[in-house]
Amino acid sequence: MDKQPRTEYPRPQMVREGYVNLNGQWDFAFDFGKSGRERKMYEKDAAYPEKILVPFCPESKLSGIEYKDFMNAVWYRRGFTVPAEWKDARTVLHFGAVDYYCEVYVNEKKVGSHAGGYTSFCFDITDYLAEGENTLAVYAEDEGRSGRQPRGKQCGNYYSGGCDYTRTTGIWQTVWLERLPESHIKNFKVYPNPDDCSVTLEVDVTYPTGAAALTVKAAYEGREMGTVTLPVTGHTLMVYLKLAERQLWEAGKGRLYDLTLTYADGACQDRVESYFGLRSVSWDNKAMYLNGKKVFQRLVLDQGFYPDGVYTAPTDEDLKKDIELSLAVGFNGARLHEKIFDPRFLYWADKLGYLVWGEHANWGLEIWNGEGLRNFLPEWLEALERDFNHPAIVGWCPFNETWDGRQRQDDGVLSTVYHATKAIDHTRPVIDTSGNFHVITDIFDVHDYEQDTAKFAEHYAAMKAGGEAYVTFADRQKYEGQPYFVSEYGGTWWIGDERREGWGYGTQPKDVEELAQRYVGLTSALLDNPQICAFCYTQLYDVEQEQNGMYTYSRKKKFPEAIYEKIRAVNTKKAAIED
Repeated sequence: MDKQPRTEYPRPQMVREGYVNLNGQWDFAFDFGKSGRERKMYEKDAAYPEKILVPFCPESKLSGIEYKDFMNAVWYRRGFTVPAEWKDARTVLHFGAVDYYCEVYVNEKKVGSHAGGYTSFCFDITDYLAEGENTLAVYAEDEGRSGRQPRGKQCGNYYSGGCDYTRTTGIWQTVWLERLPESHIKNFKVYPNPDDCSVTLEVDVTYPTGAAALTVKAAYEGREMGTVTLPVTGHTLMVYLKLAERQLWEAGKGRLYDLTLTYADGACQDRVESYFGLRSVSWDNKAMYLNGKKVFQRLVLDQGFYPDGVYTAPTDEDLKKDIELSLAVGFNGARLHEKIFDPRFLYWADKLGYLVWGEHANWGLEIWNGEGLRNFLPEWLEALERDFNHPAIVGWCPFNETWDGRQRQDDGVLSTVYHATKAIDHTRPVIDTSGNFHVITDIFDVHDYEQDTAKFAEHYAAMKAGGEAYVTFADRQKYEGQPYFVSEYGGTWWIGDERREGWGYGTQPKDVEELAQRYVGLTSALLDNPQICAFCYTQLYDVEQEQNGMYTYSRKKKFPEAIYEKIRAVNTKKAAIED
């Protein structure tokens, strides 16, 4: 990759004009002994023996390093200059994600640190800058086997195995500079109301220094939908905006309104470009609703891994392509599994009308004590705040399969995280822990990898007839009448042309026709059941040794077109629960 990678604007829901992308070639050094601070690796003349292509992790081929063993710590360094026209404003340094703990130095001075490998963070570096060339150094520490950090599907052993894959260390999303006016918009939340054809915004701003006003303008395909201007007298404003046209955001129809916020405080002005979808999410004892209409969620498991980039898609187009591949076989959304996804992926989901569940990467973290909660909850709350405005997100799932580890699952931890999630966002349902073991949940979900279609259907036969629901681990969890979601099933494996061996769930079918029959049988059992509101099939594409995808790891077709036609046909037929 010769040119600068991933140059698209990294924060699509809050766009400003002043922007410098810092992706590209950086100096790089391993720090196996975590002695880099003592050796003053943050200094501009320190020895860095390697070069790396940011934002790709050093484990990846695209980084130019491709080192697969464990790295306790690494260092990055590069020079940068700030545009001369930014002198009248603040300069903010942004990181999309750095796994796991990092410290940031500008001109050999520490400007801050961050813990959490999946969420975005930033530092105001104005007071650390020099005229002309500046030096930026980043220290990243990553101990995925410690039990003290969420690692998701990053393997805790040297070799990838089972459901775990290649690790990611250090920077893996875009690094960028932003010009920020002294008086500016800090954050905003969007609350759409389709019934009233309106939108309400909660806008946080810096405290005004004089006479100040906030103007909010909405448009749809170039047509003005509404404008309102309010005086600013404090930190937070509630803005109500009536819309001229009702253009609903729906599954498969990502109708988006453009949104412009302008904060004028005396001579200082901050302008932010954004967007929103006019849609509502609700749920009752049987179904989930989008804009008051029952919608069956035909989801697929998406792990967010890439052959050459590991956690990082090579291009923005690759993020979009994954959604298009899913839609092409009849899915209408995905569980974004054991990973907090890049905001650019969520942007494409918003644009394409793709339903997704946001999930944290809880695997690897010991959650049965106070330290586990302390290392989990702050990052999860950061994700909720960052991704709140994406219309594509229809639910939150902080944990997945919280198996008992060295100690029994702490139900209080799950309950605490559930309630914290609802406090940040009461507009979406929350699954406390996908699959097991539920403590308090808005949607009851199970994982069921039975491959025999008759036995699989029998699990849900009583429920279909109005009887008791199928409950896994009945000694640990209880169904209480919530909407019912089979959030992992299938996993039927077929080794494509890219590998000679691998694994999936159950016995591999003897041929692709048997695979299709199995898929149709399993999926029909769920779609035809009026008590089930959603499914999630494992999975969209193969990931390394796990060979149960609809496509290969390189996103190529594994089956003849006739097989995809059968899969598409069953995926798109009307579900029993739908209106």
